[in-house]
Amino acid sequence: MSALEKSMHLGRLPSRPPLPGSGGSQSGAKMRMGPGRKRDFSPVPWSQYFESMEDVEVENETGKDISFAKCGSEGPVLLLLHGGGHSALSWAVFTVSRLLIVQVNVSETKVKNPEDLSAETMAKDVGNVVEAMYGDLPPPIMLIGHSMGGAIAVHTASSNLVPSLLGLCMIDVVEGTAMDALNSMQNFLRGRPKTFKSLENAIEWSVKSGQIRNLESARVSMVGQVKQCEGITSPEGSKSIVEGIIEEEEEDEEGSESISKRKKEDDMETKKDHPYTWRIELAKTEKYWDGWFRGLSNLFLSCPIPKLLLLAGVDRLDKDLTIGQMQGKFQMQVLPQCGHAVHEDAPDKVAEAVATFLIRHRFAEPIGGFQCVFPGC
Repeated sequence: MSALEKSMHLGRLPSRPPLPGSGGSQSGAKMRMGPGRKRDFSPVPWSQYFESMEDVEVENETGKDISFAKCGSEGPVLLLLHGGGHSALSWAVFTVSRLLIVQVNVSETKVKNPEDLSAETMAKDVGNVVEAMYGDLPPPIMLIGHSMGGAIAVHTASSNLVPSLLGLCMIDVVEGTAMDALNSMQNFLRGRPKTFKSLENAIEWSVKSGQIRNLESARVSMVGQVKQCEGITSPEGSKSIVEGIIEEEEEDEEGSESISKRKKEDDMETKKDHPYTWRIELAKTEKYWDGWFRGLSNLFLSCPIPKLLLLAGVDRLDKDLTIGQMQGKFQMQVLPQCGHAVHEDAPDKVAEAVATFLIRHRFAEPIGGFQCVFPGC
């Protein structure tokens, strides 16, 4: 069973704390607090990890407004693409790793048609953003994507939409296991809570369910995954909305208490008690899922640039990637003790793998006595 499938089927189980030295930014001692000590699930602002956040407008048929979080000013640019339902904040802890001295750009998109998540559209977005930011002479760029973001990075690279692309990295996404996991994706999404009482409640759920095993990352990452329910500003505002619905129903159906009225009233009460919900409704994008992953392995292997594949487990590579790995067509590294969100669970280990990859291909020079750690597989 792949790491993605395990994450889907076992996501509700509490995760085991990482072992000391497992690569997460938190030590095992911090994760294993003694009795009576309460863990802090309060949210952390993005400004603790990024230097600035900018908006880049890309004019096209969908009217995209893309926000970028940035940090660093030296070395090659790492353009980071988050996974489906996540946000740029999922990369926050990774960006401050002392193992990397590079420029980091992480993107988020606001669009007129937020449900258009086709691989072709999002790949074009990446190319358009690079052009908007850097013009005709972009700096050397390495694309790194997690899960769906890894698939989009491959589609971007294979279409040659970033002319200065020097490297490509996919994190925990393989065509074979991804296609198999799609069959149970709707069940996985239905198994998640629909609403949360607070940001703290959302962060606590993400950690205790094992979706994110690194508390530090969860405190900044989950803020980007949820939003306030529409129409909920205060308890008084919620009450007036409910009363308005009741009055309207009574006018339409005098003397009768309809099922639809009770449903609306119940929905509003739920929103009042649980004012946060998921920012992205992934279930509505099902028609695009196949396009993200079908043919991904061959696209990845055909990209004529150095490539890196980071996995949480090597349970099963598909045939094409197994052959390609044996032929040395890409570098692969397995990072154990991680869930599907590898870059959140073990940000230092991912940073170490990326730094080694950059130095190995002479895209960067080691400083401060950094020692490359080459993978055993």
